[in-house]
This record gives sequence, C-alpha cells and structure tokens, in this order.
Amino acid sequence: MGIRTDFGDGLVSHSTDARNPDLAAASAAKTFDVSRTDLPLSCPTPGQKLWNAHPRVYLPIEKTGEASCPYCGTQYRLVD
Repeated sequence: MGIRTDFGDGLVSHSTDARNPDLAAASAAKTFDVSRTDLPLSCPTPGQKLWNAHPRVYLPIEKTGEASCPYCGTQYRLVD
C-alpha cells in the first residue's frame, strides 16, 4: 500500500520509475549478460526499476568476467 502523492493518478510511495513499462523489474532475472559498454556494473542496473529494489551496489566484474550481487544473488556474466 502506497501513499497518495502529486506524481500521478494512483498510489505510489514516491516519484520513481514504478510505472515505466520500458524498464525491467529489478532482479527479475537471476542471470544477466553484460558487456564492457555496461561498465561500471551495478545491481540493480540502470535499465531496471528501482522502486522495489535493494540499494544500488557496484560489482567488480572486469577481472573474472563474473559477479554476484550480495543483496539479491543475481549473477552477471561479462560477454565481451
């Protein structure tokens, strides 16, 4: 249950991207392929909704090609 705001016609907890259909739900997939153009890597990524996500954390992936989010366990693979 959210609180009514001046940001739209429904109940939201704050003015975020909750209603943006172009963004994926945060941590909806458990494995993401990322490229070097996506670096620095963060979870959630900039292409994910943040309204229901954990705090953003930056993940070191450059050396091993793999990283795991300590909050949600989502796995990331560097593909290039």
